[in-house]
Amino acid sequence: MWRLLSSPPPSFDGTISSHGSAFINAITYLPPSSEYSEGLIVSGGTDTIIEVRQPKAKPEDNAEAILLGHSNNVCALDVDPTGGWIVSGGWDGQGRVWSVGKWECETVLEGCADKLIRIYSASGTLKMTIKGHSDVVRSLCRVPRGHGSGADFASASNDATIRLWKMDGTPVGELRGHQNFIYSLGSLPTGELISSGEDRTVRIWKDGECIQTITHPAISVWGVAACAKNGDIVSGASDRLVRVFSRSPERQASVEELKAYDELIKSSSIPQQQVGDVKKENLPGPDFLQQKSGTKEGQVVMIKEANGNVTAHQWSVGSGKWLSIGTVVDAVGSSRRKREHLGKDYDYVFDVDIEDGKPPLKLPYNLSDNPYEAATKFVHDNELPMTYLDQVANFITTNTQGASIGHAQAPQEQPPGADPYGTESRYRPGDVPASEPFTRPKVLPQTAYLSIKQANLKTIQKKLEELNEQLIANGNKEASLNPSDLGRLQALVAHLEQAPAAAAKPSAAVTNGLDLVLRIVTHWPSAQRLPGLDLLRLLAFATPTTATYRSAQGENVVEVLERSGIFDDRERVNNIMLSVRTFANLFETEEGRQLADVAFDKVMSLVQPVATKPGDRNTTIALTTLLINYSVLLTSADKAALPSSSSRALGLLDPLAAVIGSATDSEAIYRALVAAGTLLGLGEEVREAAGSVYGLREKARRAEGKFKEPRVKGVVGEMVALLG
Repeated sequence: MWRLLSSPPPSFDGTISSHGSAFINAITYLPPSSEYSEGLIVSGGTDTIIEVRQPKAKPEDNAEAILLGHSNNVCALDVDPTGGWIVSGGWDGQGRVWSVGKWECETVLEGCADKLIRIYSASGTLKMTIKGHSDVVRSLCRVPRGHGSGADFASASNDATIRLWKMDGTPVGELRGHQNFIYSLGSLPTGELISSGEDRTVRIWKDGECIQTITHPAISVWGVAACAKNGDIVSGASDRLVRVFSRSPERQASVEELKAYDELIKSSSIPQQQVGDVKKENLPGPDFLQQKSGTKEGQVVMIKEANGNVTAHQWSVGSGKWLSIGTVVDAVGSSRRKREHLGKDYDYVFDVDIEDGKPPLKLPYNLSDNPYEAATKFVHDNELPMTYLDQVANFITTNTQGASIGHAQAPQEQPPGADPYGTESRYRPGDVPASEPFTRPKVLPQTAYLSIKQANLKTIQKKLEELNEQLIANGNKEASLNPSDLGRLQALVAHLEQAPAAAAKPSAAVTNGLDLVLRIVTHWPSAQRLPGLDLLRLLAFATPTTATYRSAQGENVVEVLERSGIFDDRERVNNIMLSVRTFANLFETEEGRQLADVAFDKVMSLVQPVATKPGDRNTTIALTTLLINYSVLLTSADKAALPSSSSRALGLLDPLAAVIGSATDSEAIYRALVAAGTLLGLGEEVREAAGSVYGLREKARRAEGKFKEPRVKGVVGEMVALLG
């Protein structure tokens, strides 16, 4: 949080409100109310958790609320004007509506990055779908009442346009000026709109025109917002700086600081990829800047300087002149130096962050390589799920655009504010892959087990401590944890935070902690079991102790979860989802696979209701992950020839066919297709049943038509070929 201490010149003090373990990508503020006199800060990010905190709370203090439900990065947050609801959006293709005070998800909205805008009622009913943008829609904002366009809201997209709309879907305006992705939108008290994007600028819009362009000495301006009281603009950029811009002289920086800022912009480097193909021989010289005026605010021209450099200049309507905004430099891959990795030279060695809190993985690549072959090797070498394949291949293609064979990359230094993949090269509108067309490798049969590992252990621990305090306050001391138990919980979390190899070793912290976790998931009230189940899900893949555990009654983990009644309480879908994730994560260890094999019938009977009536996305993905793992187990070298494997495969085809025929999420469909396709390798009996009994050929074709993704098309093609 930033507080204005003095002015002029302005001086701010920054305090940390929350310190998470992953990128925080969305934040919003709930205005003060009778219950929360100072309002609330709401944040979310790649750990999938939404945290609600009091503004004056310290990072180590308990959060007001922890909202769990998203299964992927939380990328958008907002509140309704009355302060009764929080709305979140995530990369899991879901929007969620949360009630303030009650802190429960009331409505789940389905959507995805499909270039469309959807309008829902407060109850979650889809009212309208709006088409207009030619690329992914990144941001939405309310347009102030009385705006000259008559618009109710605005949208910004990767297609570099801002569009203005009425609530009935009628388009009433289009704003053009940005040269790249637009990441953020907002409005000023004056009724003007503000935007920021990948072209390093914040732009101010009035009466359908860009009236001011504020260039930043950074690669991207990720976010922009306005102060509702005084109209000051705040921006956050990839150079890790927050900047405040004001029209009021008394809140502006000193003359020296403003001059230094202008010089910083002039001296900044602009990647050639950001401005497109620049032919130096066709560029005008410096005289152009004195002889020609710009035609609109923010217009950019390239100038060939006497020393051969190319500089960029932007027209400012306010000052009536061209302003230098930096020097154009060669794109990545333009120097002659190679990078060494494991004793070999490569054109590129990327740092790729796969899991928060872990060192980045090295992704080597030569321009003569097939991107998909390099991606496949990377996935296999690092034992990653094959679901990462498309993402890694596209990452390679995107970040080697414009480079040619034999032109190795310059030394890769991470600039401040680098994006999560460890490079400032990004896909831009209009880019075309420079490499030769590549062939997609086969996916079937799947041979690697999948798990669902992402979590924030400290947040889970805090939530358990909060719920434990509630149990004590409500007089339920018998179920609550005593100080000794809380110490065991702390020791367990500390153990799990170690590197995977260390966490997998037998430990008293795990043995004692596992007993404690199972006590929580069986004896605590159903509404309070969620964080305990989340810990159990992590224990399932982190240590073989989970699979070898036996209770005082001789029960294994599967039997304990059956006795807990979790699968009987259909209203607690998140409890069921995390239990299914626990089953899926057992396959991470040899001992876990043995338990999953022995408990096959019991596991399938527990998840059968989920399988026959696929519900929310998170539960369906957990289910299909479990079914993939069983398909890998049944088709493994020591199991494939067993008669029991074929009969079990027939039992798996039933829920898989149900998901393929009814699921509405592409990830769930893809995982179900991979599981079913893998089982087809068990023999003619399985293939005959898949085709004639379960109609997988027709269902797979319909899924291919519904989800027009290359990976879905590829795996459907392989399945159809196997079915004959």
